[in-house]
Amino acid sequence: MKRISVIIPALNEAESIGRVVGEMPWERIAECIVVNNGCTDETAAIAAAAGARVIESPRGYGTACKAGSDAAVASSEILVYMDGDGSDIIGDLERLVGPIERGEADFVIGSRMCGTREPGSLLASQMFAGWMVGKLLRITQGVRYTDMGPFRAIRRTSLERLQMSEMTYGWNLEMQIKACQHGLRMREIAVAYRCRI
Repeated sequence: MKRISVIIPALNEAESIGRVVGEMPWERIAECIVVNNGCTDETAAIAAAAGARVIESPRGYGTACKAGSDAAVASSEILVYMDGDGSDIIGDLERLVGPIERGEADFVIGSRMCGTREPGSLLASQMFAGWMVGKLLRITQGVRYTDMGPFRAIRRTSLERLQMSEMTYGWNLEMQIKACQHGLRMREIAVAYRCRI
């Protein structure tokens, strides 16, 4: 049985969403959910045509992530999040979910800082923010993160324990902090990252 749901919050990604959904390893996942997060373009129609299940959500990155999580089929034990702009590479899925499937981790973050990046895919300000947050979390939570990247996987039961409440762009950071506080087994893996379409 396929036990992975891929969740993509999307806001006006008509130029990229067809390619992103089209690259899904359908033989490996239960579904790809694209969350229409207030799109004013053809994102939803293109995603549906490419094979995604499209759901609606009020605007807000965290709101979209939560809506996708809540909508995932009951059989999915692992929830994977990624952006819809083409920058995350689904080819790294096996390495991302592997530690969870093997029972070695509950939460895995794809680190763009440790992986290979296309020139221009990350701004200097994004790299500095990742470094700074990683340093602060090491001081305050005693855990080492190199990134707050969107490409991540979490055991569904673990996500439920976190009781996520940040419904804007703080969703990823809240997840990482609460994962520490709840004693989740965490892992970071290097992933490839490319320029958004």
